[in-house]
Amino acid sequence: MGILAPFLGLFLLGLFHVEAKQDTLSSQDASFCQGELEVIYPKLDIYKCLLIPKELREKISRVWKAPQVYFSSPQEKKTYVLVMVDPDAPSRSKQTSAYWRHWLVVDIQGSALKKGQIEGTSLTDYNPPTPPQKSGFHRYQFMLFEQPPGTPVSLTNEEKASRGKWDFQAFITRFDLGEPVATLQFLTQNYKD
Repeated sequence: MGILAPFLGLFLLGLFHVEAKQDTLSSQDASFCQGELEVIYPKLDIYKCLLIPKELREKISRVWKAPQVYFSSPQEKKTYVLVMVDPDAPSRSKQTSAYWRHWLVVDIQGSALKKGQIEGTSLTDYNPPTPPQKSGFHRYQFMLFEQPPGTPVSLTNEEKASRGKWDFQAFITRFDLGEPVATLQFLTQNYKD
């Protein structure tokens, strides 16, 4: 029993804090993450690009609700736009429904982001990552943009009608969002695969 205790302790710690293993991702996938964005699910702290371990895939898809999102260096008086998308819908080799919009929140106060609170206007409620079976790994990307002062951000009626085939670049251009101030992504696949 004494021999198993250290291994059991390491296993339990691993459930609460999963290390990002850069060597398991392509260099392109690993390089996506920039800035100081952190996404926290109940037993998963994502602060670098990573692959979701098989034992957590069902929880991230079916059990856990919207994560906490921290940004450690916001300008507290500014507002931000948070976007979560899947550019690999329905699969990475056939991206005919990209960008699939999983979450879109605008008017987020910088001071709230520093505390891990997403207080703003939800234009698209959180939808967990649910890649179809046999579609391989999907990238789930979080991007944080600074919202230009006095600019109300909204979706068109067409955009509201569907989460899929979202012209994300047109959205960025329409509201002059520019480059994201921080980005983060994880890769997962259907929990049954």
